[in-house]
Amino acid sequence: MKKKIDYNYNYAFVFYDIGEKRVQKVFKICKKYFKHHQKSVFRGHITPANLIKFKSELKKILVWEEDFVSIIKVMNQAAFDEETLGNPGLDSESMFI
Repeated sequence: MKKKIDYNYNYAFVFYDIGEKRVQKVFKICKKYFKHHQKSVFRGHITPANLIKFKSELKKILVWEEDFVSIIKVMNQAAFDEETLGNPGLDSESMFI
């Protein structure tokens, strides 16, 4: 069995589909750690410690049989590139500063 390598990610995208009763709570948790990008999409810089806290807070709210959260973790610009089509909005940020 291969040993899992832990990486220190510094940026993440979060997408979710949450039951109506919990969606506002999840939105508030995401807003604490990330920048709201579009509807149920957040993104932003995050430390490894804050990523652990973020996931811990979510786990207290989620109903595993009904809810879905995807966290796309990125280490640096060399490992990921973003292309935006259309108007990204006035509140958009550069992915890597």
